[in-house]
Amino acid sequence: MKIELLYPEVTGLYGDLFNMEYLRRSVPGCGVASTSLGERPRFLDDKTIDLVYMGSMTERSQLLVLDELAPIRGEIWDAIERRQRFLITGNAIEIFGNRIIENSELKASEIGDEGYECLSLFDFHVERNMLKKENSLFLGKYILTETDAIEVVGFQSRFGRGVYGPSAPEPLFKVERGPGFLPDRSGEGLMYKGFMATYNTGPLLILNPAFLVRLCWEMGYAGVAPAHMDAAMDAYRKRLYQFSNPDTGFED
Repeated sequence: MKIELLYPEVTGLYGDLFNMEYLRRSVPGCGVASTSLGERPRFLDDKTIDLVYMGSMTERSQLLVLDELAPIRGEIWDAIERRQRFLITGNAIEIFGNRIIENSELKASEIGDEGYECLSLFDFHVERNMLKKENSLFLGKYILTETDAIEVVGFQSRFGRGVYGPSAPEPLFKVERGPGFLPDRSGEGLMYKGFMATYNTGPLLILNPAFLVRLCWEMGYAGVAPAHMDAAMDAYRKRLYQFSNPDTGFED
């Protein structure tokens, strides 16, 4: 398995990058390569890369990343259409929408009076209030078939809320508890061909070993056993029980 980390110097705000370290430890022979700001992403030319990963960042770092990706927007879309696999976590998801509508203390000279344009690869926008950070737990399902799904637990910490447009792709997760995208909050994140994105941040794959196994299977790597499987599954079951408990508080 070959993994590319996009801009790890700015996209590991909540420890997101350890998702790929955990994947490396779980898949024999897995290699991880980093692409820094100012470098051309490898996946654009190397079609043997199995997974492109980008995690959480500061809001100002989003501007740096947008500057990197905007000139190659068409090439990114071509890669998505050819089913290049992406996993995007935390507020990195916002870069792929239409626009971030801003109500914040950031200077208007930096971001414009009403925010800024994003890559417009998918039909959604973000409504952000830098004066109100939302922290929450998350419980959802990754739907496999009409009768089968993988339960997913997670954490979110963000200033923005995604709002689906009329031609937005399918959500990545069905929401059981916690925040989802507007208008109805029943779905969270995005899934289109091989592109997967979610506001869930931090150790998503470590928290969800069954989802990790499914992700590997979808990339053609069957039979993967997550590192420290027994401990990971024990922790997952405990969180699933806690997050399913109606007495557990969910949003700060």
